Amino acid sequence: MLAKNYTAETLVSLLERVAQKDQAAFSELYRATHRKLFGIVLRILSKQALAEDILQEVYLTVWQKAPTFNSEMASPVTWLATIARNRAIDEIRKTQLPEQENDVDFDLILDDKMRPEEATSQRKELQKLETCLQGLESPKAEMIKAAYLNGESREQLSRRFNQPLGTIKTWLHRSIKQLQGCMK
Repeated sequence: MLAKNYTAETLVSLLERVAQKDQAAFSELYRATHRKLFGIVLRILSKQALAEDILQEVYLTVWQKAPTFNSEMASPVTWLATIARNRAIDEIRKTQLPEQENDVDFDLILDDKMRPEEATSQRKELQKLETCLQGLESPKAEMIKAAYLNGESREQLSRRFNQPLGTIKTWLHRSIKQLQGCMK
């Protein structure tokens, strides 16, 4: 969830300025994106204090790697979210945190600056995704959630579901294609 009034073009401009080491642009980029990135990191790590620390590292990486951002390769939000997700997954792999009992879905927590029609649209998309996930054969929906929400690696999924790595890769690939088709 981005702060209100920030478009992809605005974020591209901010990232270009950050690449030039513009501290004001960096501060504005943080204000525009920190909630979304924190939600991603917290969903994966499940520990607020750790997520806050990792988020600082994410923005340090953004500061350092802003010159490598290419708007023709990815949207600013995708680029930032990928950095956040990868850093959180790296932390899990490094510390092998135990699973948390409390499962909070941060996508369902609305941004206080989100317009009502945006909130309604987001809820509809999430409901549609949940319906599509229910349409997957068991245990593929659980596997998709474990991989893309919890950041579990293919190797971890292979052990967890007692399947060869190649089977896991195939199931993930086919399940994503099925979800894409369902979401259209």
